[in-house]
Amino acid sequence: MNTLTATLADGSTVDYLPQVIGEGGMKQVYFTTDKSSVICFYKDANASFDANRRERLEKILKGYNPTIGKTGDYFKQLFCWPTGIVVKPQLGIITPTYPGNFFFATGSFAGKEKESTWFVRPKLRPMLPESERGRWINYFQICIRLARAIGWMHKAGLAHSDLSNKNVLIDPTSGQCVVIDIDSLVVPGLYPPDVLGTRGYIAPEVLATIHLPLDNPHRQNPSAATDQHALAVLIYQYLLGRHPLEGPKIHPAKSAEEQECLEMGSMALFVEHPIDFSNRPLDLKIPYTTLGPDLSNLFQRAFVKSLHSPNDRPIAQEWERALVKTWDLLIPCHNNYCPSHWFILHDTNNVQCPFCGAKPKGTIPILRLRSERRPGQWTLDKQLVVYNNLFLYKWHAFDNVFPGEEADKTTQAYFVLFNGQWLLINQNLTSLTSPGGNKVAPSSQSGQPGQAIELKDGVTFKLSQEPHGRMVEVQMINLSS
Repeated sequence: MNTLTATLADGSTVDYLPQVIGEGGMKQVYFTTDKSSVICFYKDANASFDANRRERLEKILKGYNPTIGKTGDYFKQLFCWPTGIVVKPQLGIITPTYPGNFFFATGSFAGKEKESTWFVRPKLRPMLPESERGRWINYFQICIRLARAIGWMHKAGLAHSDLSNKNVLIDPTSGQCVVIDIDSLVVPGLYPPDVLGTRGYIAPEVLATIHLPLDNPHRQNPSAATDQHALAVLIYQYLLGRHPLEGPKIHPAKSAEEQECLEMGSMALFVEHPIDFSNRPLDLKIPYTTLGPDLSNLFQRAFVKSLHSPNDRPIAQEWERALVKTWDLLIPCHNNYCPSHWFILHDTNNVQCPFCGAKPKGTIPILRLRSERRPGQWTLDKQLVVYNNLFLYKWHAFDNVFPGEEADKTTQAYFVLFNGQWLLINQNLTSLTSPGGNKVAPSSQSGQPGQAIELKDGVTFKLSQEPHGRMVEVQMINLSS
Protein backbone atom coordinates (compact mmCIF):
# COMPACT_ATOMS: atom_id res chain seq x y z
CA MET A 1 0.00 0.00 0.00
CA ASN A 2 1.40 3.39 -1.03
CA THR A 3 1.67 5.93 1.78
CA LEU A 4 2.82 9.50 2.15
CA THR A 5 4.43 11.22 5.12
CA ALA A 6 3.48 14.48 6.80
CA THR A 7 5.68 16.41 9.22
CA LEU A 8 4.12 18.08 12.25
CA ALA A 9 5.16 21.33 13.90
CA ASP A 10 6.77 19.45 16.79
CA GLY A 11 9.06 17.55 14.39
CA SER A 12 7.19 14.23 14.52
CA THR A 13 5.92 12.52 11.37
CA VAL A 14 2.66 10.81 10.46
CA ASP A 15 2.02 8.50 7.52
CA TYR A 16 -1.18 9.00 5.56
CA LEU A 17 -3.00 7.48 2.61
CA PRO A 18 -2.82 9.35 -0.72
CA GLN A 19 -6.55 9.16 -1.53
CA VAL A 20 -8.66 12.28 -0.81
CA ILE A 21 -11.60 11.21 1.37
CA GLY A 22 -13.25 14.60 1.67
CA GLU A 23 -13.03 18.13 0.37
CA GLY A 24 -14.52 21.45 1.37
CA GLY A 25 -14.07 25.01 0.29
CA MET A 26 -10.83 25.40 2.25
CA LYS A 27 -9.35 21.93 2.90
CA GLN A 28 -8.66 18.48 1.47
CA VAL A 29 -8.89 15.54 3.85
CA TYR A 30 -6.81 12.32 4.02
CA PHE A 31 -6.82 9.33 6.38
CA THR A 32 -3.73 8.49 8.40
CA THR A 33 -2.63 4.92 7.71
CA ASP A 34 -4.27 3.57 10.86
CA LYS A 35 -7.42 5.66 10.16
CA SER A 36 -7.52 6.89 13.76
CA SER A 37 -6.99 10.46 12.56
CA VAL A 38 -7.36 12.59 9.44
CA ILE A 39 -5.02 15.16 7.97
CA CYS A 40 -6.62 18.28 6.56
CA PHE A 41 -4.44 20.28 4.17
CA TYR A 42 -5.36 23.86 3.33
CA LYS A 43 -6.00 24.24 -0.38
CA ASP A 44 -4.69 27.80 -0.46
CA ALA A 45 -1.09 27.57 -1.68
CA ASN A 46 -0.19 30.66 0.35
CA ALA A 47 -1.49 29.22 3.65
CA SER A 48 1.96 27.98 4.62
CA PHE A 49 3.25 31.54 4.51
CA ASP A 50 0.34 33.01 6.48
CA ALA A 51 1.84 33.77 9.92
CA ASN A 52 -1.56 34.87 11.22
CA ARG A 53 -3.15 31.52 10.40
CA ARG A 54 -0.25 29.61 11.92
CA GLU A 55 -0.45 31.68 15.12
CA ARG A 56 -4.19 31.07 15.34
CA LEU A 57 -3.67 27.32 15.04
CA GLU A 58 -1.07 27.44 17.80
CA LYS A 59 -3.49 29.28 20.06
CA ILE A 60 -6.35 26.89 19.29
CA LEU A 61 -4.14 23.85 19.90
CA LYS A 62 -2.49 25.00 23.11
CA GLY A 63 -4.06 28.09 24.64
CA TYR A 64 -7.75 27.32 24.13
CA ASN A 65 -7.91 23.54 24.06
CA PRO A 66 -10.80 22.14 26.20
CA THR A 67 -9.80 18.53 25.54
CA ILE A 68 -6.86 18.71 27.94
CA GLY A 69 -7.04 19.16 31.68
CA LYS A 70 -9.61 18.14 34.27
CA THR A 71 -12.68 17.98 31.99
CA GLY A 72 -10.75 17.02 28.85
CA ASP A 73 -12.33 13.62 28.36
CA TYR A 74 -15.81 15.14 28.53
CA PHE A 75 -15.12 17.83 25.93
CA LYS A 76 -13.43 15.33 23.62
CA GLN A 77 -16.96 14.02 23.10
CA LEU A 78 -18.29 17.47 22.15
CA PHE A 79 -15.51 18.78 19.90
CA CYS A 80 -13.40 17.31 17.13
CA TRP A 81 -10.44 19.39 18.32
CA PRO A 82 -7.16 19.43 16.33
CA THR A 83 -4.32 17.45 17.89
CA GLY A 84 -1.45 18.76 15.79
CA ILE A 85 -0.32 21.23 13.13
CA VAL A 86 1.07 19.86 9.87
CA VAL A 87 3.88 21.90 8.28
CA LYS A 88 4.99 19.60 5.42
CA PRO A 89 4.25 18.95 2.61
CA GLN A 90 2.00 21.98 3.23
CA LEU A 91 0.14 23.62 6.09
CA GLY A 92 -2.67 21.61 7.64
CA ILE A 93 -4.03 20.10 10.81
CA ILE A 94 -4.50 16.61 12.17
CA THR A 95 -7.70 15.76 14.01
CA PRO A 96 -9.23 12.56 15.44
CA THR A 97 -11.46 10.55 13.13
CA TYR A 98 -15.13 10.97 14.06
CA PRO A 99 -16.45 8.13 16.25
CA GLY A 100 -18.30 5.45 14.32
CA ASN A 101 -21.74 6.49 15.59
CA PHE A 102 -21.45 9.73 13.57
CA PHE A 103 -21.58 7.76 10.33
CA PHE A 104 -24.77 6.23 8.96
CA ALA A 105 -24.74 2.48 9.45
CA THR A 106 -27.60 1.35 7.21
CA GLY A 107 -29.40 2.08 3.97
CA SER A 108 -28.13 4.00 0.97
CA PHE A 109 -26.50 6.53 3.32
CA ALA A 110 -24.19 3.96 4.94
CA GLY A 111 -20.77 5.45 5.55
CA LYS A 112 -21.84 9.07 5.14
CA GLU A 113 -21.30 11.59 7.93
CA LYS A 114 -24.35 12.44 10.02
CA GLU A 115 -24.51 16.13 9.27
CA SER A 116 -27.39 17.82 11.06
CA THR A 117 -28.73 18.68 7.60
CA TRP A 118 -30.23 15.21 7.18
CA PHE A 119 -32.22 15.45 10.40
CA VAL A 120 -33.45 19.06 10.39
CA ARG A 121 -34.68 19.38 6.83
CA PRO A 122 -38.31 18.18 6.52
CA LYS A 123 -37.76 16.91 2.96
CA LEU A 124 -34.58 14.99 3.80
CA ARG A 125 -35.50 13.40 7.12
CA PRO A 126 -38.10 10.96 5.66
CA MET A 127 -35.38 9.62 3.36
CA LEU A 128 -33.40 8.28 6.33
CA PRO A 129 -33.80 4.74 7.68
CA GLU A 130 -36.18 4.69 10.65
CA SER A 131 -33.44 3.17 12.81
CA GLU A 132 -31.23 6.24 12.26
CA ARG A 133 -33.77 8.96 13.10
CA GLY A 134 -33.77 8.52 16.87
CA ARG A 135 -36.41 9.63 19.34
CA TRP A 136 -37.35 13.17 20.21
CA ILE A 137 -35.83 12.97 23.68
CA ASN A 138 -32.45 12.28 22.08
CA TYR A 139 -32.65 15.55 20.14
CA PHE A 140 -33.26 17.23 23.48
CA GLN A 141 -30.02 15.71 24.76
CA ILE A 142 -28.23 16.96 21.65
CA CYS A 143 -29.47 20.49 22.34
CA ILE A 144 -28.11 20.41 25.90
CA ARG A 145 -24.71 19.14 24.79
CA LEU A 146 -24.46 21.63 21.93
CA ALA A 147 -25.40 24.57 24.17
CA ARG A 148 -22.77 23.42 26.68
CA ALA A 149 -20.09 23.17 23.98
CA ILE A 150 -20.83 26.61 22.53
CA GLY A 151 -21.06 28.05 26.03
CA TRP A 152 -17.54 26.81 26.78
CA MET A 153 -16.20 28.39 23.58
CA HIS A 154 -17.77 31.76 24.29
CA LYS A 155 -16.57 31.81 27.90
CA ALA A 156 -13.07 31.18 26.56
CA GLY A 157 -13.41 34.21 24.29
CA LEU A 158 -13.80 32.20 21.07
CA ALA A 159 -16.46 32.15 18.37
CA HIS A 160 -17.03 29.38 15.85
CA SER A 161 -17.96 31.73 12.96
CA ASP A 162 -19.67 28.96 10.93
CA LEU A 163 -21.90 27.18 13.44
CA SER A 164 -24.42 25.40 11.24
CA ASN A 165 -26.09 22.18 10.18
CA LYS A 166 -22.90 21.23 8.30
CA ASN A 167 -20.50 21.76 11.20
CA VAL A 168 -22.43 19.91 13.89
CA LEU A 169 -22.60 16.14 13.49
CA ILE A 170 -25.33 14.45 15.50
CA ASP A 171 -26.32 10.92 16.43
CA PRO A 172 -30.04 10.92 17.32
CA THR A 173 -29.88 7.25 18.32
CA SER A 174 -27.70 8.14 21.32
CA GLY A 175 -28.30 11.87 21.82
CA GLN A 176 -24.68 12.79 21.08
CA CYS A 177 -23.22 15.61 18.99
CA VAL A 178 -19.78 16.84 17.98
CA VAL A 179 -18.77 20.31 16.78
CA ILE A 180 -16.32 20.21 13.87
CA ASP A 181 -14.28 22.66 11.74
CA ILE A 182 -12.52 24.01 14.82
CA ASP A 183 -9.46 25.42 13.05
CA SER A 184 -11.36 28.51 11.87
CA LEU A 185 -12.37 29.73 15.31
CA VAL A 186 -12.50 33.49 15.75
CA VAL A 187 -10.55 35.07 18.59
CA PRO A 188 -11.99 38.59 18.90
CA GLY A 189 -9.41 41.28 18.37
CA LEU A 190 -6.77 38.79 17.25
CA TYR A 191 -7.94 36.57 14.43
CA PRO A 192 -10.70 37.63 12.02
CA PRO A 193 -13.17 35.10 10.60
CA ASP A 194 -12.27 33.15 7.46
CA VAL A 195 -15.91 32.60 6.42
CA LEU A 196 -19.25 34.36 6.85
CA GLY A 197 -21.21 31.22 7.68
CA THR A 198 -23.66 28.80 6.06
CA ARG A 199 -26.99 29.62 4.45
CA GLY A 200 -29.80 29.63 6.99
CA TYR A 201 -27.47 30.18 9.96
CA ILE A 202 -25.80 33.46 9.08
CA ALA A 203 -27.07 36.14 11.45
CA PRO A 204 -29.37 38.79 9.91
CA GLU A 205 -26.96 41.65 10.62
CA VAL A 206 -24.19 39.86 8.71
CA LEU A 207 -26.36 39.38 5.63
CA ALA A 208 -27.73 42.90 5.88
CA THR A 209 -24.21 44.39 5.72
CA ILE A 210 -22.54 41.86 3.43
CA HIS A 211 -22.44 44.41 0.59
CA LEU A 212 -20.23 46.77 2.57
CA PRO A 213 -16.42 46.76 2.15
CA LEU A 214 -14.46 44.65 4.61
CA ASP A 215 -12.98 47.72 6.26
CA ASN A 216 -16.31 49.50 6.67
CA PRO A 217 -16.99 49.97 10.41
CA HIS A 218 -20.69 49.23 9.87
CA ARG A 219 -20.06 45.80 8.35
CA GLN A 220 -20.95 43.00 10.77
CA ASN A 221 -18.76 39.88 10.81
CA PRO A 222 -19.10 36.51 12.57
CA SER A 223 -18.71 36.68 16.35
CA ALA A 224 -20.12 35.13 19.52
CA ALA A 225 -23.34 37.09 18.86
CA THR A 226 -23.75 35.49 15.44
CA ASP A 227 -23.03 32.06 16.99
CA GLN A 228 -25.90 32.79 19.40
CA HIS A 229 -28.25 33.25 16.45
CA ALA A 230 -27.07 30.01 14.82
CA LEU A 231 -27.38 28.12 18.11
CA ALA A 232 -30.98 29.27 18.53
CA VAL A 233 -31.77 28.20 14.94
CA LEU A 234 -30.27 24.73 15.49
CA ILE A 235 -32.12 24.17 18.80
CA TYR A 236 -35.39 25.23 17.17
CA GLN A 237 -34.75 22.85 14.28
CA TYR A 238 -33.76 19.89 16.46
CA LEU A 239 -36.87 20.21 18.64
CA LEU A 240 -39.47 21.29 16.08
CA GLY A 241 -38.13 20.00 12.76
CA ARG A 242 -38.37 23.28 10.83
CA HIS A 243 -36.43 26.51 10.27
CA PRO A 244 -37.55 29.51 12.34
CA LEU A 245 -37.26 32.00 9.46
CA GLU A 246 -38.18 29.95 6.37
CA GLY A 247 -41.83 30.78 5.72
CA PRO A 248 -44.08 31.58 2.76
CA LYS A 249 -43.44 35.34 2.69
CA ILE A 250 -42.03 36.63 -0.60
CA HIS A 251 -40.02 39.83 -0.72
CA PRO A 252 -39.66 42.07 -3.80
CA ALA A 253 -36.27 40.99 -5.10
CA LYS A 254 -34.45 40.90 -8.44
CA SER A 255 -32.96 37.44 -7.89
CA ALA A 256 -33.15 34.35 -5.70
CA GLU A 257 -29.94 35.45 -4.01
CA GLU A 258 -31.41 38.84 -3.15
CA GLN A 259 -34.62 37.18 -1.91
CA GLU A 260 -32.56 34.99 0.42
CA CYS A 261 -30.58 37.96 1.73
CA LEU A 262 -33.83 39.72 2.54
CA GLU A 263 -35.68 36.79 4.15
CA MET A 264 -32.68 35.81 6.28
CA GLY A 265 -31.22 39.32 6.64
CA SER A 266 -32.77 42.76 6.96
CA MET A 267 -36.37 41.51 6.44
CA ALA A 268 -36.05 38.30 8.49
CA LEU A 269 -39.30 37.44 10.28
CA PHE A 270 -39.98 34.63 12.75
CA VAL A 271 -42.47 32.10 11.34
CA GLU A 272 -44.25 32.15 14.71
CA HIS A 273 -44.20 35.90 15.27
CA PRO A 274 -47.00 36.65 17.78
CA ILE A 275 -48.37 39.64 15.85
CA ASP A 276 -47.16 39.49 12.25
CA PHE A 277 -48.53 36.27 10.68
CA SER A 278 -47.31 37.04 7.15
CA ASN A 279 -44.50 34.47 7.28
CA ARG A 280 -46.41 31.70 9.07
CA PRO A 281 -46.73 28.35 7.23
CA LEU A 282 -50.26 27.04 6.85
CA ASP A 283 -49.27 23.60 8.15
CA LEU A 284 -47.59 24.76 11.37
CA LYS A 285 -49.12 22.30 13.84
CA ILE A 286 -46.84 22.26 16.89
CA PRO A 287 -46.01 25.78 18.16
CA TYR A 288 -42.84 26.53 20.11
CA THR A 289 -44.98 27.22 23.18
CA THR A 290 -45.47 23.44 23.59
CA LEU A 291 -41.83 23.37 24.78
CA GLY A 292 -42.70 25.03 28.08
CA PRO A 293 -42.23 28.56 29.46
CA ASP A 294 -38.44 28.64 29.82
CA LEU A 295 -37.66 27.62 26.24
CA SER A 296 -40.60 29.65 24.88
CA ASN A 297 -39.22 32.79 26.49
CA LEU A 298 -35.80 32.22 24.96
CA PHE A 299 -37.22 31.55 21.49
CA GLN A 300 -39.25 34.74 21.72
CA ARG A 301 -36.15 36.68 22.69
CA ALA A 302 -34.02 35.07 19.97
CA PHE A 303 -36.46 35.40 17.07
CA VAL A 304 -38.74 38.31 18.02
CA LYS A 305 -37.12 40.76 20.43
CA SER A 306 -33.48 40.33 19.43
CA LEU A 307 -33.55 38.89 15.91
CA HIS A 308 -32.18 42.22 14.71
CA SER A 309 -30.60 43.23 18.03
CA PRO A 310 -27.48 41.07 18.45
CA ASN A 311 -26.57 42.34 21.92
CA ASP A 312 -29.85 41.09 23.40
CA ARG A 313 -29.71 37.49 22.19
CA PRO A 314 -29.83 34.64 24.71
CA ILE A 315 -26.35 33.35 25.45
CA ALA A 316 -25.46 29.66 25.30
CA GLN A 317 -25.53 29.25 29.09
CA GLU A 318 -29.13 30.51 29.16
CA TRP A 319 -30.10 27.87 26.62
CA GLU A 320 -28.31 25.17 28.60
CA ARG A 321 -30.06 26.12 31.84
CA ALA A 322 -33.47 26.38 30.19
CA LEU A 323 -33.02 23.02 28.46
CA VAL A 324 -31.90 21.33 31.70
CA LYS A 325 -34.83 22.83 33.60
CA THR A 326 -37.28 21.77 30.89
CA TRP A 327 -35.78 18.26 30.79
CA ASP A 328 -37.32 17.70 34.22
CA LEU A 329 -40.78 18.29 32.69
CA LEU A 330 -40.42 15.51 30.11
CA ILE A 331 -42.80 12.57 30.37
CA PRO A 332 -43.25 9.46 28.16
CA CYS A 333 -46.20 9.34 25.79
CA HIS A 334 -47.83 5.93 26.12
CA ASN A 335 -49.23 5.95 22.59
CA ASN A 336 -47.13 3.34 20.79
CA TYR A 337 -47.73 5.13 17.48
CA CYS A 338 -46.63 8.54 18.72
CA PRO A 339 -43.90 9.98 16.45
CA SER A 340 -42.16 11.56 19.45
CA HIS A 341 -42.77 9.12 22.35
CA TRP A 342 -42.09 12.01 24.78
CA PHE A 343 -43.58 15.41 25.50
CA ILE A 344 -43.20 18.29 27.95
CA LEU A 345 -45.82 18.50 30.69
CA HIS A 346 -45.86 22.19 31.49
CA ASP A 347 -49.63 22.85 31.59
CA THR A 348 -51.33 20.80 34.28
CA ASN A 349 -54.73 21.97 33.05
CA ASN A 350 -54.20 20.43 29.63
CA VAL A 351 -52.12 17.25 29.89
CA GLN A 352 -51.91 16.09 26.30
CA CYS A 353 -49.13 15.04 23.94
CA PRO A 354 -48.86 17.73 21.25
CA PHE A 355 -47.29 15.30 18.79
CA CYS A 356 -50.11 12.74 18.65
CA GLY A 357 -52.94 14.14 20.80
CA ALA A 358 -52.88 11.23 23.29
CA LYS A 359 -53.89 11.98 26.88
CA PRO A 360 -52.30 10.10 29.80
CA LYS A 361 -54.46 8.30 32.34
CA GLY A 362 -54.23 7.76 36.08
CA THR A 363 -52.19 10.04 38.32
CA ILE A 364 -48.96 11.94 37.71
CA PRO A 365 -46.93 13.29 40.64
CA ILE A 366 -45.22 16.64 40.20
CA LEU A 367 -42.54 17.56 42.72
CA ARG A 368 -42.35 21.28 43.42
CA LEU A 369 -38.76 21.75 44.55
CA ARG A 370 -38.08 24.66 46.90
CA SER A 371 -34.85 26.29 48.07
CA GLU A 372 -34.27 28.15 51.31
CA ARG A 373 -33.16 31.57 50.06
CA ARG A 374 -33.57 33.09 53.53
CA PRO A 375 -33.93 31.30 56.86
CA GLY A 376 -37.43 29.83 56.97
CA GLN A 377 -38.37 31.14 53.48
CA TRP A 378 -38.65 28.41 50.85
CA THR A 379 -38.84 29.59 47.24
CA LEU A 380 -40.06 27.46 44.33
CA ASP A 381 -37.19 27.18 41.84
CA LYS A 382 -37.70 23.89 40.02
CA GLN A 383 -40.32 21.26 39.16
CA LEU A 384 -39.94 17.58 38.43
CA VAL A 385 -42.59 15.58 36.58
CA VAL A 386 -42.49 11.99 37.85
CA TYR A 387 -42.86 8.82 35.79
CA ASN A 388 -42.16 5.18 36.59
CA ASN A 389 -38.44 4.38 37.10
CA LEU A 390 -37.36 8.02 36.96
CA PHE A 391 -34.08 8.74 38.78
CA LEU A 392 -33.37 11.56 41.22
CA TYR A 393 -29.90 13.18 41.22
CA LYS A 394 -27.90 15.55 43.40
CA TRP A 395 -28.92 18.53 41.27
CA HIS A 396 -32.51 17.83 42.28
CA ALA A 397 -31.70 17.42 45.96
CA PHE A 398 -29.40 20.47 46.29
CA ASP A 399 -29.89 23.96 44.92
CA ASN A 400 -26.14 24.61 44.50
CA VAL A 401 -25.50 21.66 42.16
CA PHE A 402 -25.89 22.01 38.38
CA PRO A 403 -25.84 19.01 36.00
CA GLY A 404 -22.85 20.24 34.02
CA GLU A 405 -19.77 18.45 32.77
CA GLU A 406 -18.36 17.98 36.29
CA ALA A 407 -21.59 16.90 38.00
CA ASP A 408 -21.77 13.72 40.09
CA LYS A 409 -24.19 11.50 38.17
CA THR A 410 -24.70 8.96 40.98
CA THR A 411 -28.42 8.29 41.37
CA GLN A 412 -29.75 9.38 44.76
CA ALA A 413 -33.23 7.87 44.60
CA TYR A 414 -35.81 6.60 42.12
CA PHE A 415 -39.58 6.59 41.64
CA VAL A 416 -41.86 3.60 41.12
CA LEU A 417 -45.58 3.04 40.73
CA PHE A 418 -46.32 0.00 42.91
CA ASN A 419 -49.82 -1.36 43.56
CA GLY A 420 -51.32 1.99 42.64
CA GLN A 421 -48.99 3.93 44.93
CA TRP A 422 -46.26 6.31 43.83
CA LEU A 423 -43.11 5.74 45.88
CA LEU A 424 -39.78 7.53 46.18
CA ILE A 425 -37.17 4.86 47.01
CA ASN A 426 -34.06 6.21 48.73
CA GLN A 427 -30.68 5.01 47.51
CA ASN A 428 -27.99 7.46 48.55
CA LEU A 429 -29.66 10.44 50.25
CA THR A 430 -28.13 10.46 53.70
CA SER A 431 -30.68 12.73 55.40
CA LEU A 432 -33.92 12.27 53.48
CA THR A 433 -36.75 13.07 55.88
CA SER A 434 -40.35 11.85 55.68
CA PRO A 435 -43.38 14.16 55.84
CA GLY A 436 -43.64 13.17 59.52
CA GLY A 437 -40.05 14.21 60.21
CA ASN A 438 -38.51 10.72 60.37
CA LYS A 439 -35.26 9.78 58.68
CA VAL A 440 -35.71 7.64 55.55
CA ALA A 441 -32.75 5.26 55.37
CA PRO A 442 -30.77 4.81 52.13
CA SER A 443 -29.86 1.40 50.72
CA SER A 444 -27.16 -0.41 52.71
CA GLN A 445 -23.77 -1.66 51.58
CA SER A 446 -25.02 -5.21 52.05
CA GLY A 447 -27.63 -4.65 49.34
CA GLN A 448 -30.61 -3.96 51.59
CA PRO A 449 -32.94 -1.65 49.61
CA GLY A 450 -33.58 1.83 50.89
CA GLN A 451 -36.77 2.95 52.60
CA ALA A 452 -39.52 4.77 50.75
CA ILE A 453 -41.78 7.80 50.93
CA GLU A 454 -45.28 7.57 49.46
CA LEU A 455 -46.11 10.53 47.26
CA LYS A 456 -49.49 12.04 48.16
CA ASP A 457 -51.05 15.31 47.16
CA GLY A 458 -49.99 18.19 49.39
CA VAL A 459 -47.34 16.39 51.46
CA THR A 460 -43.98 18.06 52.02
CA PHE A 461 -40.61 16.59 52.97
CA LYS A 462 -36.91 17.46 52.81
CA LEU A 463 -34.56 15.72 50.43
CA SER A 464 -31.61 16.64 52.64
CA GLN A 465 -31.00 18.33 55.97
CA GLU A 466 -27.61 19.50 54.73
CA PRO A 467 -26.93 23.08 53.56
CA HIS A 468 -28.62 23.80 50.21
CA GLY A 469 -30.89 20.76 50.61
CA ARG A 470 -34.25 21.21 48.89
CA MET A 471 -37.76 20.82 50.25
CA VAL A 472 -40.41 19.02 48.19
CA GLU A 473 -44.10 19.77 47.91
CA VAL A 474 -46.04 17.05 46.09
CA GLN A 475 -48.81 17.87 43.63
CA MET A 476 -50.81 14.94 42.29
CA ILE A 477 -52.43 15.41 38.89
CA ASN A 478 -55.50 13.19 38.63
CA LEU A 479 -56.46 12.38 35.04
CA SER A 480 -59.70 10.84 33.87
CA SER A 481 -59.56 7.12 33.24
